[in-house]
Amino acid sequence: MSKQERSEPLTPSRTKFSVIRRWLRVNASTPGRRRQIVLTAVAVVAAITGFAVWVLWPDPRQREYVDAKACLLTDEKGILGEPAKTVWSSMKDASVETLVRVQYLQVTGPQTVANAETYLNTLTLSHCGMIVAAGQAQIDSVNRHAGENLDIQFVTVDGGTGATNVRALNESAPETLRKELQNRLEDLADAAS
Repeated sequence: MSKQERSEPLTPSRTKFSVIRRWLRVNASTPGRRRQIVLTAVAVVAAITGFAVWVLWPDPRQREYVDAKACLLTDEKGILGEPAKTVWSSMKDASVETLVRVQYLQVTGPQTVANAETYLNTLTLSHCGMIVAAGQAQIDSVNRHAGENLDIQFVTVDGGTGATNVRALNESAPETLRKELQNRLEDLADAAS
């Protein structure tokens, strides 16, 4: 038996591999070609590594929030009208420092206590640890239902009740309002830790 008869027939994948190996052997033996191949390989590895680092690197804007949420219940003007605008600004600033998530919900439709209660119930079911009410219908709905939700802190702006879990704040003292909201969010963050 000759040597050729004993060898296995060439498959397409083995043929491609032998062509690549032959090309590398011929081209790598030419002067300067070996250096070019090495530099190309290094450049490809560097590009792949750079891309992998870029994809896997954490986003510097990404925050790791604690498991706590503070919610703002507003009237039909949302966060564009006062006092909700000041409250929302204070809540966002406090959120950056305490890493407590903040959100707001705008009561649409008639500004009645019955309508605001629907939105308040949505926030209580959303597991808000603190609910801030800005607007008369929103404050009245908090006054009615705060006693039913003793595990939630309530803050009312410019009105409120003397319930144990309700804190009434005054919009006319914005620095006090800001500081009190900061303290409340810090308490939420501490309780979640």
